[in-house]
Amino acid sequence: MRRINGTALIIAALVATLGALAYPVWSYADRSGTGEANLNASSVATQWGPLSATDRDFLVKVRLAGLWELPAGQQAIERAPSEAMKEAGDHLVVGHTDLDRRARDVAAKLGVELPNQPSDIQQGWLNELTAASGQEYERKFANLLRNAHGKVFALIAQVRHTTRNSLIRQLASDANQTVLDHITMLERTGFVDFDGLAREAAGASTASPSGPPVPGGGVPQVPIPVTPTGDQSFTSRPVPPTMEPLPQP
Repeated sequence: MRRINGTALIIAALVATLGALAYPVWSYADRSGTGEANLNASSVATQWGPLSATDRDFLVKVRLAGLWELPAGQQAIERAPSEAMKEAGDHLVVGHTDLDRRARDVAAKLGVELPNQPSDIQQGWLNELTAASGQEYERKFANLLRNAHGKVFALIAQVRHTTRNSLIRQLASDANQTVLDHITMLERTGFVDFDGLAREAAGASTASPSGPPVPGGGVPQVPIPVTPTGDQSFTSRPVPPTMEPLPQP
């Protein structure tokens, strides 16, 4: 009996061990929150292609950007002492008026609910600008808006790269042009703190940077220019965003 009981215990232990080893593999393979299953679970079908959670978040962020950056631009036109600041404000007003109209049109077609008030953080930025004056106002205006545009720029790139929805793809192309224009105009004011932006980005990053080694003081080798081969009689130019085929209703 002791031998039988000992054998039974050994068999039971082996079964438990095999079960413990197999369970993580089985549970991971069947989890609905990983990989493509997660993408499909968060997407809804539309006549313009699947609409993912990232697509919907992008629509909301475009709307929120306009809700605080447009009044900030109007304020700069009225209050900024320099012409460069006024021009930056004008670009914000014109750009976000048009982009907001496009975002609301896309949201209506896709059935996405959009906010009508800026977030608490964005309202806080507006309050900071309202309370500032002189060069303090110019520094806050340039850096608050340049930082916000830089962060949404990364989201636009992700959405433009991954979306399967043609309406979102076109809106991302439009937003890319608008945000880059605003970044350029804000930098022309001369008040953008590039060191501060770099330090903030470095503090939020967890990946190790890659690239060529740190220069050792020698003269770097002159790179050989790339040259086309074969037939060079053609001429290529960038395709304007409006050349993308319009989505079919």
